[in-house]
Amino acid sequence: MLQPDADPDVARAVAVVTGPDVGHALALAADLTATAPLPGSGRTLARWDLLARLAAADLTTARVVEAHLDAVAILAEAHAAGVETPAAAPGTTWGVFAAEGPGVRLDAHETPSGWQVTGDKPWCSLAGRLTHALVTAHDGDERRLLAVDLHAPGVTVHEGTWHARGLTDVPSGPVTFDAVPAEPVGDPGWYLRRAGFAHGGIGVAAAWFGGAVGVARALWRAAERRPPDQVALMHLGDADLDLHAAATVMRAAAADVDAGRADGDAGIVLALRARSAVVRAAEAVLHRVAHGLGPAPLALDDAHARRVADLTVYLRQHHAERDSAALGRALLDAGSPPW
Repeated sequence: MLQPDADPDVARAVAVVTGPDVGHALALAADLTATAPLPGSGRTLARWDLLARLAAADLTTARVVEAHLDAVAILAEAHAAGVETPAAAPGTTWGVFAAEGPGVRLDAHETPSGWQVTGDKPWCSLAGRLTHALVTAHDGDERRLLAVDLHAPGVTVHEGTWHARGLTDVPSGPVTFDAVPAEPVGDPGWYLRRAGFAHGGIGVAAAWFGGAVGVARALWRAAERRPPDQVALMHLGDADLDLHAAATVMRAAAADVDAGRADGDAGIVLALRARSAVVRAAEAVLHRVAHGLGPAPLALDDAHARRVADLTVYLRQHHAERDSAALGRALLDAGSPPW
């Protein structure tokens, strides 16, 4: 995986993952709150290795754990910056709801009794199962981050809108907030300006990478069952090249994060490169495995079919060609060619 040998704590966490069980994943996420390394702590690669190994075992579990640990890292980053923040208390589970969508808007208002959020927020993963979330809301012309208790009065989770065939147990539907108490985390704009915004984005790519490894292992199992012909060997070799290249990018990115070379504009470029490199590798693996194995595992192997569907949906968090365009713009804005 991203590290040659899993940390013993990571190995224990992965060993108990047996399939898509959201309740177990939430419990695991809560248990990892105090032990998972933070980005930039000198053990960024160990953090990403944890996410990758969980994803190789089960993408539902990794999806739940990654979002919770991202919220925990954001709170830790705010605290380190001297910002008064709520704590991720033992047993609580967190999400990060930062997506925007056409025709919906969440606003933050300061009232005599404190801050409140009102409006609609799209793409709120597991809002009906989590205890808390960090949400972005409009505050004038900027967006600010706030912590909310998802069990508070005024929170309405809209069930029945998630029709995905992948990550079926992680519904990401809309939530309506009606004057829900909220606690600001940082000043307006802090969420997007902070160094950890890029670091968290690369963490998602670690889960994508692990999901691709899980899919690619189907090629290995097929080669073990019967002697592979030249075409099967080609698919196996090409999948290895794809994954090795992505892992090399992720390891270099972890080193840059820990060395402080991934802040500001440099962090934006690094995140766009790493995420896109992993997505290209994962999409190539999906293609190679489909061509190498044909329809049988998609039709007859429940675990493999689910893993392919889960990864296909999860990868669409990447913005595809728009992220490539954003990278091109960032490179031009830097003013000199990078190669």
